[in-house]
Amino acid sequence: MGFRKLRKRDQLSDIEDEDHQDRLESMAALAQFLRQARRAVVFTGAGCSTESGIPDFRSPGGFWTKYMPIDFGEFVSSPEARRESWRRRFATEGMYAAAKPNAGHIAVAELVRRGLVSDVITQNIDNLHQLSGVPAEQVIELHGNTRYCKCLRCGARSALEPIREYFEAHGDPPGCTICGGLMKTGTVSFGEGMPQDEMKRADRATRACDLFIVMGSSLLVQPAASFPVVAKKSRAKLVIINRDQTPLDLMADLLIQSEIGPLMSGAVALL
Repeated sequence: MGFRKLRKRDQLSDIEDEDHQDRLESMAALAQFLRQARRAVVFTGAGCSTESGIPDFRSPGGFWTKYMPIDFGEFVSSPEARRESWRRRFATEGMYAAAKPNAGHIAVAELVRRGLVSDVITQNIDNLHQLSGVPAEQVIELHGNTRYCKCLRCGARSALEPIREYFEAHGDPPGCTICGGLMKTGTVSFGEGMPQDEMKRADRATRACDLFIVMGSSLLVQPAASFPVVAKKSRAKLVIINRDQTPLDLMADLLIQSEIGPLMSGAVALL
């Protein structure tokens, strides 16, 4: 029995050694791609923020498996849908308020600081790239930002807290203080058009880069998922870092299935 246990421990040790070696090789390969690049763009999805405690809403047991998404048209036409939308948003406020940038965010911010990454295109709505130190003008938010709200009529922005205080006191969200229009979180809802300015900025950044790094995106949500294809057609190198497979894995010049934080920290340390 003792011999069998020893063999099992030896086998586990061998597996751990192999995993460690694979991580080192992946870090070195990514660092080499970054050294060779003149202008890199980072594209992040939900997997970049899971290490900060924000779940991937599409995964089994995620938010969207518990609640049907509220369509934008329903939000606009139905007072009850608007109330439910705000109830859900405020129910998640503790999670968003507690979330801090993780090692992956910090590594990307360092690459931006060094001038190696020109733009961060993100599908995330959590504001963590900005909190990590990436200048707001270099973050392109394709799906908006949940840390503020906006008027659907005049576009005026507002902090969330006054909306929450009014909602808790009256049971309904307030109208815009400027024009009386409907207030909504600054995120893109199902059925709502993509933000055209951000899409154009993302397209320009993608076509101008020579290295496009995907971090934590399933690359299933269109039209955002088309940007890696645009990058490849523009002759950029494509790196995909994701826990699971994506539809574009065969296009990648470097494919890494790994936790993002430790990998990115290690790669930056090698530069």
